[in-house]
Amino acid sequence: MFGLEAEFWVAVAFVILMGVFGWMGIHRTILKALDHRRDRIKQELDDARRLRDEAASLLADYKKRHASAEREAQDIITSAKEEAERIAAEAKVKMEDFVARRTKAAEAKIAMAEAQALADVRAAAAEAAVTAATRVLSQSVKGGIADSLIEKGIGEVRSKLN
Repeated sequence: MFGLEAEFWVAVAFVILMGVFGWMGIHRTILKALDHRRDRIKQELDDARRLRDEAASLLADYKKRHASAEREAQDIITSAKEEAERIAAEAKVKMEDFVARRTKAAEAKIAMAEAQALADVRAAAAEAAVTAATRVLSQSVKGGIADSLIEKGIGEVRSKLN
């Protein structure tokens, strides 16, 4: 048109557009929008800082709880081991006492069996002696005197052997 370049007309149009924007107050609207965006970003950063501090506080609290739980678990394990050792010691003492009582009972039964066997042997020996004496006396002594002697001898042998 007037022999001017297209860049010139773009620059003229830009200057006119900026003038219109300035006259209409668009720059205030843009500044308000930028201020509003700045305030929103600042608020988000403050919220993020607050949340980070809360998270750090919660992390410290959970670490304390974890350490406390670890100590409590260790205490439980220690007390359980002590209790198990105490129960094992009690069981050992009870077992030794049981074995000692059973041994005494067995020894008493053995002593009773020995005494009974000894009594049975004496009774059998006395019976055998009485039978032998009866045969010997009945063959060697005859009559009424023999019967009284036999009865008297059998009574004496029985009383002495039993």
